[in-house]
Amino acid sequence: MPASAQNGGRIRSISILGTQRIELETVKSYMTIAEGDLYDADRVNRSLKALFNTGLFQDVAIRREGDQLVVRVVENPIINRIAFEGNNRIKEEQLNSEVQLRPRTVYTRSKVQSDVKRMLELYRRSGRFAATVEPKIIQLEQNRVDLVYEITEGQPTYVRRIAFVGNKRYDQDRLREVLQTKEERWYRFLSSDDTYDPDRVTYDRELLRRFYLKHGFADFRVGSAIAELTPSREGFFITYTIDEGERYKFGSSTINANLRDLKPEDLQPLLVSEPGEWYNADQVEDIVQKLVDAVGTKGYAFVDVKPQVQRNRETQTIDITYEIQEGPRVFVERIDISGNVRTLDKVIRREFQLVEGDAFNSAKMRRSRQRLRDLNFFEKAEITNVPSDSAPDRTIVKVDVQEKSTGELMFGVGWASSAGPIVEASLRERNLLGRGQDLRLGAGLGTKRSSLDLSFTEPYFMDREVSAGFDAFVIDRKMQRESSYDASSLGGDVRMGYRMSENLRQDWMYTLKQDTVKGVNSSSIYVQEQIGSKVSSIVGQTLLYDRRDSRIDPTEGYFIRLGTDAAGFGGDVRYVRGILSGGQYFTLTDKVILGLSSTVGYVYGLDQRVRITDRFYVGGDNLRGFANGGISPRDSGTGDALGSLWQAVGSAQVKFPLGLPEEFGIAGVAFTDVGTAGETDTRDTTAVQQSSSIRVAPGVGLAWKSPMGPVSVDLGYPVVREKFDKKEYFRFNFGTKF
Repeated sequence: MPASAQNGGRIRSISILGTQRIELETVKSYMTIAEGDLYDADRVNRSLKALFNTGLFQDVAIRREGDQLVVRVVENPIINRIAFEGNNRIKEEQLNSEVQLRPRTVYTRSKVQSDVKRMLELYRRSGRFAATVEPKIIQLEQNRVDLVYEITEGQPTYVRRIAFVGNKRYDQDRLREVLQTKEERWYRFLSSDDTYDPDRVTYDRELLRRFYLKHGFADFRVGSAIAELTPSREGFFITYTIDEGERYKFGSSTINANLRDLKPEDLQPLLVSEPGEWYNADQVEDIVQKLVDAVGTKGYAFVDVKPQVQRNRETQTIDITYEIQEGPRVFVERIDISGNVRTLDKVIRREFQLVEGDAFNSAKMRRSRQRLRDLNFFEKAEITNVPSDSAPDRTIVKVDVQEKSTGELMFGVGWASSAGPIVEASLRERNLLGRGQDLRLGAGLGTKRSSLDLSFTEPYFMDREVSAGFDAFVIDRKMQRESSYDASSLGGDVRMGYRMSENLRQDWMYTLKQDTVKGVNSSSIYVQEQIGSKVSSIVGQTLLYDRRDSRIDPTEGYFIRLGTDAAGFGGDVRYVRGILSGGQYFTLTDKVILGLSSTVGYVYGLDQRVRITDRFYVGGDNLRGFANGGISPRDSGTGDALGSLWQAVGSAQVKFPLGLPEEFGIAGVAFTDVGTAGETDTRDTTAVQQSSSIRVAPGVGLAWKSPMGPVSVDLGYPVVREKFDKKEYFRFNFGTKF
């Protein structure tokens, strides 16, 4: 062997041994030493590390034989298949989304261990801290392997106890209600909130902070949240150490505007916080939002509103100065959307209050995020902004969504006092073809009411913020108990609606239908003269002003709704009808809600009498304590309800907790319903019993948000009524979807 080679001479050749799939030149490309280079032990060592770091090899050895460098490798196998065994609580699809390794990729131990950690974390988030994951490999020919994860899920790790240290204003039970994490109870078998999840505990700290700041405790802080595993390792004790601080009230609220031509007094009405009221951080945030919007409408594209809080610890009040100044001049360069597989980009973009080229506004971005989440198309909808590399005054808005199923196939059974037993079925797609369109086909079969309907809604007709759609329906109602006849309706409608402002909406509708009165089982001439079919051609509109905090379960706010119809644009029926309704909700104490509501309606026939199917009937759902149509002009001989030309009903209801666990979803109600009905529309009223006197029915009831659907039970007793009214003390409604 030449002395020069032994003493660090040149490498004449590099020999690669052990490769099966990988090209020889590919191996050489990863090395830091090449043929013709002087031998350097340090470069050989770096080449060894580089080959290991590729993840392609499970073993690498390099040795020198004279002027030749011999590299021997053992390739990592290729994964043929990945399987999971023993997983019952977490589906295979969810596990697959967590692991990084995939079939036809290179097997490496480091990636397998990383995937094991990911799966264990997934089980911990679902409350199973005793879970174990054991990876196994099955050797196949051609250096391939099957990778099998053997999973032992173990028992869930429940939260045995939640305790608070430092609370004075609110007791332990009240604070536990604020948290999403719950203590283990037998009745929480349908929920996972009683299993330990560290991420949920972090979220609970924020919920506590929001709760106290909303109720005036501006100095509140969470000192610690400690989770201790029980000695048996089957549960956790969670202890929150908190400092409530003093409770403050609102003091003075002023505006300091540092923008030219902007008058603070013009914005003063937006400061709705009253001196003497308890401080509420949520209300302060709402005021900031309204100020940003109001200033933006005055032509200031770049504005920043900062509330400056001044605590007065002697009087325990907080003075707030809203500093309005010009914000940084940043424009939206582009909006990047990711994660949508089926939903079209335009369906997401049209919910944005910002477009490319607009002045960036954080308030509009927050509103866009909320609008996107309100679509209910996505499991996750996150919006962030990052600086652009192209210019310092540009920002890129990034949208990351995760789609969820929007198709619904529902079957339902139920019972209601007004409709009897009901069986329902419906097929619905809320995001048809990813275009955001809503298509529904439904059918119902009951002893008192049967129906078949088809509806379609395009929320952005002609790419404008105008909804449009149509309905087609067949309805059959049995009115034998109330008025001794049956009625059917066959028809359809077209509709459109739009927002006039954030809280004001208007909807228009044209309806064409045929109403038939049949199956008359009464000697009343007032009912018999209604036999037959009539065609109605109706144009109607509804104007809704809504300031409720929730349309489903409101606790604060109010709404006003005005609906008007005009029939006579063709068809056999001519009338005008108006219905005005409204309601207001007050939070008396925690979870005690007062609701006030009222409705008045009037219908007037145009050169003809109003049909019995178009008149008003009071009682049942709109006035408890009385039967359906129980308050109505009646035939004095047969007692059949004939319906009235006008109605007025109102209700005052208090909803309150019963001291049961919140998960039961059961609340008590106490109500007083009042109402009246006007005269009917007949040729001769001498044989008609009617009175427009006020009726009153107080009562109590239960409202249950059951897992199978809403259930309500009401007991009402008429204390003021007419002798010919029909009473109904007990009213029960139940519905479910499965």
